[in-house]
Amino acid sequence: MKIVIIGSGNLATQLSLALKDAGKDIVQIFSRTEEHAQELAGKLGCKHTTMIDEIDKNADIYILSVKDDALNGLVSAICKDRPKGIFLHTAGSVPMAVFKGHAAHYGVLYPMQTFSKHRRVNFQEIPCFIEGSCKETLATIRSLAERISDHVVDCDSEKRKKLHLAAVLACNLTNHCYRLAERVLQAEQIDFSLFLPLIDETAKKVAEMSPREAQTGPMVRYDVEVMNRQIALLPDDRTRQIYRLMAESIHDDATS
Repeated sequence: MKIVIIGSGNLATQLSLALKDAGKDIVQIFSRTEEHAQELAGKLGCKHTTMIDEIDKNADIYILSVKDDALNGLVSAICKDRPKGIFLHTAGSVPMAVFKGHAAHYGVLYPMQTFSKHRRVNFQEIPCFIEGSCKETLATIRSLAERISDHVVDCDSEKRKKLHLAAVLACNLTNHCYRLAERVLQAEQIDFSLFLPLIDETAKKVAEMSPREAQTGPMVRYDVEVMNRQIALLPDDRTRQIYRLMAESIHDDATS
C-alpha cells in the first residue's frame, strides 16, 4: 500500500512518522514549502515535491493533512488524474463531503490530539475517528488506522464537528489559560514549572471523576471578595473580562 502525504505541518509530520513506524510505505511528501517538504521526506526516506503535477499518480492512499481553509482549494487539483486512489483528510471540522464530485473513494482519518512537529507522541494511545464514502473504503481506512492506534472509532461529519469543538475547549482554551497564568508569574519572576504538579493533578482528577465534580476554588464557592481582589491584580481589561466570564460560567454550572 503506497501512501502520499499532502502537507508537512505538525499533524502531517507525526502521522507520517507513525505510519512509517507501523511499516507503511510513504512514497512521497507534497508541501508548497521546499524546506518543509525536504525535511519531512528526509525523516521518512522518501521523495518530495512542491508541484501538484509531480504528485505520484499511482499511490493507493492520499492523506491531505493541511490547514482547514486550504482543503477546498487543494481537493480538486489533488484528486484530478488519480481515479484509483483513496483520498483522506485529517481535519476535525471539515465534512467528508469536501471530496464529493472529485473522487470516487474518500474519507476521514481524524486523530484527536494536539501535535507539534518536534515532539513525538505515542500514536497507539490516540483516538482516531474515521469515516468513509462506502463500506469498502471505510474498511480500508479502519485497517490503516488500526495499525497506528488502539482506539479507532466510527464518527460521521456532524458528530466530528462537535468533537472538534469539544477538543478546542478542552485543549486550546485550557492551554491559553496556562499562558495567562504564565504571564502573571513572569511579572513576579516565578518559574512556571512550579505549576506542573498542579496541572498534572488537575488532569489526573478528570480521569477518575467528572470535570464538574473535579472543579474547586473561589469561583465554585463564588467567593466575591477573593475574586474581586484577584481581578484587581490582573494586568489588562481583556484578562479581567475572561476571569469574570469564567467565574460566572463555573458558578452557574456548579449550581445548575
